Amino acid sequence: QVQLVESGGGLVQAGGSLRLSCAASGRTFSSYAMAWFRQAPEKEREIVGVIGWTGRTTYYADSVKGRFTISKDNNNKNTVFLQMNSLKPEDTAVYSCAAGSRSSVDAQEYAYWGQGTQVTVSS
Repeated sequence: QVQLVESGGGLVQAGGSLRLSCAASGRTFSSYAMAWFRQAPEKEREIVGVIGWTGRTTYYADSVKGRFTISKDNNNKNTVFLQMNSLKPEDTAVYSCAAGSRSSVDAQEYAYWGQGTQVTVSS
């Protein structure tokens, strides 16, 4: 059974940092693109960033560029991180990781999803 499990969410003050983890199991995801999406209350889901299967290519939404970093665990290719710095109240959302056969900003391209982790940034 394929599973993606996020962890690391929580409550943080504006300007603070959090690191989210996404652990994949059930199959090998080393050749999969991994992405982070987020959804705030009463808003549509939006792309946060993508990392290609090699780990060498990344994409970030303009709203997080320069503040967030996606990376793959060098020792465990089935784990992806989202380092979030300089957090803002508008970053408050449920963050979900996803795995797909190719890099894309389109959520429909991702076949596997985690359950999400809540990130709340207080002002």
